[in-house]
Amino acid sequence: MEKVLLVSGSPKKEGNTMRVMEKCATVLTAQGLEAEIISLAGRKIEACIACAKCVGTGVCVLDDGLNEIADKVRAAKGFIIGSPVYFGTARGDLMNLLQRVGMLSYNNDKFLSWKVGGPIAVNRRGGATATIQEMLMFFFINEMIVPGSTYWNILFGKKPGEAMEDEEGVRTAERFAENVGKLIEKLA
Repeated sequence: MEKVLLVSGSPKKEGNTMRVMEKCATVLTAQGLEAEIISLAGRKIEACIACAKCVGTGVCVLDDGLNEIADKVRAAKGFIIGSPVYFGTARGDLMNLLQRVGMLSYNNDKFLSWKVGGPIAVNRRGGATATIQEMLMFFFINEMIVPGSTYWNILFGKKPGEAMEDEEGVRTAERFAENVGKLIEKLA
């Protein structure tokens, strides 16, 4: 069974971003795929220190749980990330994760190439498209495949659960997850 790894970049374990990841996971499992969600809540993913010690080893020397996440990304066919929008950008620890996973892939076996996935942003009011673009750079520079949806992968809401009231946003995220699953099936 093909697997999709979903990462919630929210510091809130039960916040809007996690709920969107759960919606996407439900869609993927209905398509016969395995879906695993990792929450960054309670984790402290550090920034890459550019030591280059991962070159040729595929292992990051920073001991903060990133290597275990990278191994799960490596084994998955799909990779979906979600971030709340803080001051018009994605959460820093999620970007730290993406940059370090990217370095592991780029400097070793290019394990990200041809994985299917993409980003989802959850925000109160503004900055969502800039956040989506920021996260998309990771997917594109790593030769990943990002399917579209019926709109940008954006949901609006602040209080936990409020984004689930954004009907168009929920439909967009669900359709995106469906398209990720369909594309994985077609590439298999």
